[in-house]
Amino acid sequence: MQEFEKSISFDGRDIRLKVGLLAPQAGGSVLIESGDTAVLVTATRASAREGIDFLPLLVDYEERLYAAGRIPGGFLRREGRPAEKAVLTSRLIDRPLRPLFPSWLRDDIQVVATTMSMDERVPPDVLAVTGASIAVLLAKIPFNGPMAAVRVGLVGDDFIINPTYKEVETGDLDLVVAGSPEGVIMVEAGANQLPEADMIEAIDFGYEAVRDLIQAQRDLLTELGIELVQEQAPVIDPTLENFIRERVTAPVKEILGRFEKDKPTRDAALDEVKASVLSTIAELPEEDAVKVAAAADAKALSNTFKDVTKTLMRRQVVEDNVRVDGRKLDEIRPISCRVGVLPQRVHGSGVFNRGLTQVLSIATLGSPGDEQEMDDLHPDSEKRYLHHYNFPPFSVGETRPMRSPGRREVGHGALAERALVPVLPPKETFPYVIRVVSEVLSSNGSTSMGSVSGSTLALMHAGVPILKPVSGAAMGLIKEGEEIRILTDIQGIEDFLGDMDFKVAGTDTGITALQLDMKIAGLPMEVIASAIHQAKPARLHILSKMLEAIDEPRAELSPYAPRLLTIKIDQDQIGMIIGPGGKTIKGITEETGAKIDIAEDGTVTISAIEGEKAKRAKAIIQGMTRKLSAGDIYAGKVTRIIPIGAFVEFLPGKEGMIHISQLADHRVGKVEDEVALGDEVIVKIREIDNRGRVNLTRLGIHPDEATAAREAAAAK
Repeated sequence: MQEFEKSISFDGRDIRLKVGLLAPQAGGSVLIESGDTAVLVTATRASAREGIDFLPLLVDYEERLYAAGRIPGGFLRREGRPAEKAVLTSRLIDRPLRPLFPSWLRDDIQVVATTMSMDERVPPDVLAVTGASIAVLLAKIPFNGPMAAVRVGLVGDDFIINPTYKEVETGDLDLVVAGSPEGVIMVEAGANQLPEADMIEAIDFGYEAVRDLIQAQRDLLTELGIELVQEQAPVIDPTLENFIRERVTAPVKEILGRFEKDKPTRDAALDEVKASVLSTIAELPEEDAVKVAAAADAKALSNTFKDVTKTLMRRQVVEDNVRVDGRKLDEIRPISCRVGVLPQRVHGSGVFNRGLTQVLSIATLGSPGDEQEMDDLHPDSEKRYLHHYNFPPFSVGETRPMRSPGRREVGHGALAERALVPVLPPKETFPYVIRVVSEVLSSNGSTSMGSVSGSTLALMHAGVPILKPVSGAAMGLIKEGEEIRILTDIQGIEDFLGDMDFKVAGTDTGITALQLDMKIAGLPMEVIASAIHQAKPARLHILSKMLEAIDEPRAELSPYAPRLLTIKIDQDQIGMIIGPGGKTIKGITEETGAKIDIAEDGTVTISAIEGEKAKRAKAIIQGMTRKLSAGDIYAGKVTRIIPIGAFVEFLPGKEGMIHISQLADHRVGKVEDEVALGDEVIVKIREIDNRGRVNLTRLGIHPDEATAAREAAAAK
């Protein structure tokens, strides 16, 4: 392909598209740039593998540290396992891309986005999403696009397109909107309790920019002389499909019409119907056309059965306004909440139940040294709030190998994290590092929103002074022709067979997180707005049930949570506290049993399970860093005796020497005649020499000064 370049401008911020420059053997490739951020996106198609009955789409986002002029750390000095941010960006690309491929497509498709240059002002993720659409179109893969994405920020009262990292950090909104010509197809947002009306306006604002990017892609294809690919769906022999439909439609309709609230019972009944059809086919003569077709297409029964179930479930919702479990469209399943279900060794715990979905969240408090160091291209180098999500196979009654967290687990944990970060107390008033782990113990829809609610309970039970409690609800959608039904609190079957999964989390004031995924080509803004408005009473209802379990953060931390004390020292004193090779700080830690973290600005955080240990370490550091002056009077203890004098610890970790001539107002023959090891003595600083050594005296101290020194020492 010949080299070609096109530029698009948003409020003075250009996006440049370069095709035909790099990766000539990929099916399609584009270098998409903005500022000094450049992302190479490729799309490649391979022939379908035998037996595949789904779209094997693989999306990978790769970060190269050379993009920011950095060399990787570690022993190997090269990039390895993708960072969490890279995993989330892969999902961000996949989610709006996948619904736009034809439902019949079974070819292997791989999209790879590689950040090759990084401008800290320009995030690469939304560029990669738009670049994926262009690469697929250039690869001439069947695709109902174009598709594009933009980020929307809120600075002051103004929405801005594709804000810088700084503008996102200082603003109240971080919203990604992706869309197709049919409408909005994906939303991902974190917000500072933004009202519903403002969020709807922001999504609409973003989709207007998406339309411009879609038109730019159309113009690019026209200028390159490339037409959208229109391949025909494969023709399927109807013999077997009609046979199956005739036998399953009536019993499936009857099962769905029972409005069975118990999912296992409903699933067992549906499985019996499938088994009976298989048995019927097995009894047919060998030469029967149905049996021959079944042997050629072993997955036909499952596919047809799913299609029948989907059609009947959706028709029931659209025509009768009733769901498979008998609920109304806006009705929420029964909710129950508990806190403190685990022993106090766990700093905070909460269980959230909604129908058959159950999530147990556990909160753990740590010291500043427990912050996670981020080794990726994102400007933020550390995280003080960590949210992890686990989804074991037993939660859905299945068995499978349990390995490291997959993309789903990472994505759901990140969504819950995004929902809760806006209500966490500032580091200045609550310096703890916080980790919450959400264990999904039973799943039947919207475990991510269950994680938000359960984690709010755990944080409050742990004594974290959150600004406001957060709850979440998942909204669904059934679209049949022009008929649209929005469902509140979707369960598994409605997610699996529906058209939308729209998760909304927030406080009673506003929204803190959104995540919208579609299975159709897009939705108009009025439907998105209706879903957001319908989610609010659901969130508030869930919140009221949570507050029945715990209505405010616990006043006291768990006795097993670390106690933190914070002091500030001069930056030039940091080296003194650490000591050569860390000797001094290690000595304090060994003596007191406390953990000590020192920030570059001189903030010292001391943590220990037992508060007295932390106080002892704090006193030592304060003593070492206190500004001393000649004439200051202290109560101290004799720690060493030498022939010419005695050493006295007059502040924790701070010693000075009393020369034998300064022990008494008469001539002293031996030091031991006046003091012994462990004696309490009142001393005054006589001088501090040019090497920082402190010389003490017992002379010239008024009785009132001695009394004040003893009282000050006792108060510590």
